[in-house]
Formats: sequence, C-alpha cells, structure tokens
Amino acid sequence: MAPRVGCFLLAVLMSASCEVITSSNPMCTEKEANKTYNCENLGLREIPDTLPNTTEFLEFGFNFLPTIQNITFSRLINLIFLDLTRCQINWVREDTFQNHHQLNTIVLTGNPLIFMAETSLTGPKLLKHLFLTQTGISNLEFIPVHNLENLESLHLGSNHISSINLPENFPTQNLKVLDFQNNAIHYISSKDVNGLEQATNLSLNFNGNDIKGIEPGAFNSKIFQSLKFGGSLNLSVILKGLQNSTIQSLWLGTFEDTDDQDLTSATFEGLCDMAVESINLQKHHFDGFSPSTFRCFTRLQELDLTAAHLKGLPSGIEGMISLKKLVLNANSFDQLCQINAASFPSLTDLYVKGNMKKLDLGARCLEKLENLQKLDLSHSDIEASDCCNLQLKNLPHLQYLNLSYNEPLGLEDQAFKECPRLELLDLAFTHLLVKAAQSPFQNLHLLRVLNLSHCLLDTSNRHLLEDLLDLRHLNVQGNHFQDGSISKTNLLQTVSSLETLILSSCDLLSIDQQAFHGLGKMSHLDLSHNSLTGDSMDAFSPLKGLYLNLAANNIRIIPPHLLPALSQQSTINLSHNPLDCTCSNIHFITWYKENLHKLEGLEETMCANPPSLRGVKLSDVKLSCGLTGMGIFFLVVFVFLVIILLIFSVKFLLRWKYQHI
Repeated sequence: MAPRVGCFLLAVLMSASCEVITSSNPMCTEKEANKTYNCENLGLREIPDTLPNTTEFLEFGFNFLPTIQNITFSRLINLIFLDLTRCQINWVREDTFQNHHQLNTIVLTGNPLIFMAETSLTGPKLLKHLFLTQTGISNLEFIPVHNLENLESLHLGSNHISSINLPENFPTQNLKVLDFQNNAIHYISSKDVNGLEQATNLSLNFNGNDIKGIEPGAFNSKIFQSLKFGGSLNLSVILKGLQNSTIQSLWLGTFEDTDDQDLTSATFEGLCDMAVESINLQKHHFDGFSPSTFRCFTRLQELDLTAAHLKGLPSGIEGMISLKKLVLNANSFDQLCQINAASFPSLTDLYVKGNMKKLDLGARCLEKLENLQKLDLSHSDIEASDCCNLQLKNLPHLQYLNLSYNEPLGLEDQAFKECPRLELLDLAFTHLLVKAAQSPFQNLHLLRVLNLSHCLLDTSNRHLLEDLLDLRHLNVQGNHFQDGSISKTNLLQTVSSLETLILSSCDLLSIDQQAFHGLGKMSHLDLSHNSLTGDSMDAFSPLKGLYLNLAANNIRIIPPHLLPALSQQSTINLSHNPLDCTCSNIHFITWYKENLHKLEGLEETMCANPPSLRGVKLSDVKLSCGLTGMGIFFLVVFVFLVIILLIFSVKFLLRWKYQHI
C-alpha cells in the first residue's frame, strides 16, 4: 500500500500547469515578414490597415475594387509586384500608380475594364510586365502608352483582339514577350509586323487564333526568339507566310479539340525558305509519312513530335545531320528500332517517354547515336530480363538515362558498361531484379545522381552501391529494410561522397547509432513518413550542418541527452509527429523554442498529448513544471507521514530489541 501511495504523491508533485499562447491570425497571409502578403479571396473592398507600408509583393486577387485610383495603394509605396486578378475592376483612374516608382509587374487579369486613363500607368520607373488577359479588350488603342518604355512582356490573351497593329507611338524597343493567344486574329499584315521592328529576340504567341492568311513578305528578314501558332488549321498558310524569316523556336502543335488538316510533304514546303532551329508539331496527324516529309527539315536542331500518332519513323531520311534533340513522347512504337535512329547521327537528346504501347528495347537500336548524352525512356512499359548493355550498345557519351516507371528489369553485373559516363540514372518505380552478387552500377565512376525509389530493392545487399565514387544524390524512398531498421553495417556505407540521401516512406522503426558513420559530407537527409522514435536521434551524432527532415514519424519524446545531435544540424522538420507536450518532454520543448530559427514546418508541428493540448502548435505551448500549490500541500503531508512512519519504526525496533535481550 505504501509504495502505491508514494507513487501517487510523486505524480501529484510533478503535476504541471499548461498554458497555451495563441496569436491572432492577420486577415492577409504573411509569406515573408514585412514584404510579401496574400490577401486573395477575402471579400476586401480596400487595402487593409494591417498591411505594413514596407509591403513589396502583394497578391490581392478575387476581391472587390470596381475603381482604382491614386489613393487606393498610396500607402504601399514600396510595391514591386501587384496582382489584382478578378477584382471586378472597371475603371483605372489617372495617376493610379504615380508614387510607386519600384513597381515592375501589374496583373489585371480577368477584370472587365471599361476605361484606363492615359496616365494610369505613369509613376513606375521600371514597369516591365503588364497582364491584361481576359479584360475584354478589342482594340490595342485601349492600352495607355505612357510610361511603357521599359516594358518587357505584354499579355493580352483571351480578349477580342482582331488586329495586332499597335498604336504608332507604342514603345517596343525592350519588348521580349507579346502574348495574343486565344483572340480573334485571322490575318497578319506587313504593317502589323513592321510595328514590332524595334523589338529584338521577340517571342510572339498566336496560339488559339485560327490564322487564315499572312500577307506575303510580312515576316521577310524578321528575327524572332519564338513564334507560336498552336491550333491553326492550315499550317501551309503559316509556313508560306513566314518565308525568309529567322526563328529560334516555332510552335505549330495542335490541341485535342482542334479538327485540323493532316500534314503532308507539301505542308512543309514553306519551311525550305526560312531559318528555324526548333519546331514543335505535337498532336498532329501525318498523311503519307515518308522520307520526303523531312525534306525541308535539314537545318533543324530540335524536332518535337509528341503524341503525333506515330508507329514508326520512315527509313531513308537524309540530311538530318544538324538535329540535336528529338522528342517522340506519347506515340505508339512497338520497338525502339522503329524510330530509325541512324537517320539522326548527331542526336544528343532523345525522348521516347510515355509510349502508348509496351516498348521493346530491342538490340543495338541506338548504336549509331554515339554522341547521345540524354535518353528518356520512362513510362513506356519496358520490360527486360537482361538489361542494359545490349540494348544501349555504343553510347559512350550518355550522361542522363531515365528508365523510371517501367516493368521489371533484370540487372546483370556491370549492367551499364556501355554507358560509362553516366552522371544521372533514374530507375524510380521500376522493379529491379539484381542477379549478380556485385553491384550492377560498379563501372559508373562518374555517377552523381541515382534514383532507386520504389524499386523493391534487396537492401540487405551491402555491395549494391559499391564503386560509386562520386555519387552525391541517392534516393531510396519507398524501399524496405530488414526488420524496419538500418543496421550498423549497411549498403549506404560504401558511398562516402553522398551529400543528399532520401529515405522517406521506408517503414523504418529504428536506426543504429553508427548507421551513417562515414557519411560526413552529407548535407540533406530526408527520413520523413517513417515510424522512427526519438531514440533514433543518436544516429545523427556523426553528422553536422544537415537539412534534416523527420516529418510524419512517430516521435513523441526526445530524451535530453540526444538534443545535442539535433543542435548541430542547420534545418530540422519535425512536423506531423505525435509530440508529447507534458513535463516528461520539457527539455525538448525548451530546446525547440530556443531553436525556432532552425526549424521548418512550425505551423504543422503540434502536440498530440495531453488531450487538452492536442492540435496546439508546439511553439505556442508554455509548460510550468515546478511545484504547484497543490503539490506543496501534498509534499508537506508526504514528509509528515514519512516522519511518523520513521518514529513508529524506531519505537518498534527498540521494543523488539529490549524484548529479546
């Protein structure tokens, strides 16, 4: 009975009073103290007084400001970026921004503008970006031209504009982006294009406009960074109209809901009379696909045929020696050899991602591409029992290889011997069957990034990562370790050059305190979404200056002797853990508050116990773990009872002693 009473009294003595410190949330969300604020969709009719005068970036969309004038934002003179999307603005008055000299971006998207005063945009000394998308503009004369000398991008998409003829005094000398997508432009004249003569390296976007005619010579001798004519029904009209122009990137793709014409060899005749580096023809259909289709493609450096309903590329294509990048994503090849890679001997980048059929890698299909540096074969249902030397024969300069999201691949010893210069290898979500006792990656001495996430790896194979002398980034997310533990000797200890290690979602229960021994160069460790407890903190003792992600684990209490292992890290995330906010964890809670500058995810780092504090942010909890008034009372009673017990015990012993003399 006495021990039970003693335990009860001790529990009472250690009872704690808890206090929650709450802070009132401001109406606007603060993203960066005193600089960046989000006030979107709050039903505001004016700028709230809670915003500091030092605000530089303000997102104020989806509120109600039918008229904006010089007093609307007069207090916020430091504004750099202002987003007023869908604020039901009808009127922009004179000198609205006259005191905002640093303002460089104004977003008026989705406002039904009726009037913009000639001087409405005066004031900013470096206004560079103006968004007037979906504002109901039908004539470019509507746009005030005062103070647009430094304008770099003008976005006019989704309006009712039928002509791109800019006002005579419209300054274009610094213009880099002019966006007319989804308007009603059907004809482009020489006068329209001549108005853009002062602009250099301009990107023009006509996507969603059904261009039916271009005046001959309109683009003669003109140079553009990019032109986009996506969704145009007749590409031959576009290409003939662009004769004698120079374009770095020409986007001629179409969209799912566009009923355009099938492309033939005749469609591309205009391409022979222009200089283009890159063309995108995504989602088009080809009629009579043959080597002659590519007759005017010989000067191309990049060709994108994504989702072009292709089952193969014709053999016998000639003259494509300048092509460096070929994109064949989302087509329907049965075998990789059907792309006839030998027709493109200078390729450095090849993408066959998301093939619509199960893709057979075949043998030696790419052996003529000895200059290939980047190869993406992800999401293509590739399956191979013996990968990958025969399939990737003669690719000595390959640096990037993506085989992620495929079917099971069997890897033999030195599986990538034909690609000794690989720097990045992505095998995520591809079941790897490692058949050899040694590492299948052992000849990849230049490999810097290896993604093995969700590969169903045998993590007990300590030789799996041997000889990866320069590996900096390793992702083994979603793989499982024996008994849910990373032991003292493990596959990670052979990669001492690691800087980033991702071990999230590995069902980890514990980590041996010497598991990361020898990984002193590591700066980023992600252990989120496991079941680790506070006792595993000792494993971080050999590591310093880490970004350490421990979010969504099973950490309740972190013992005081393990806090130094956390203190030596640079950034720590402990969010979404069932943290104990009682006096049993007072040392950690005290440390937490003293190190808030090192912690991220503060809003999601909350108490789980006791029930009265469940859901309260750890930074808002104040524990008082000294003796309470009730505790002092019980202490006095406890001491009094102990004294009485001692007196009776002494009397009993003395009486017993005298009785037995």
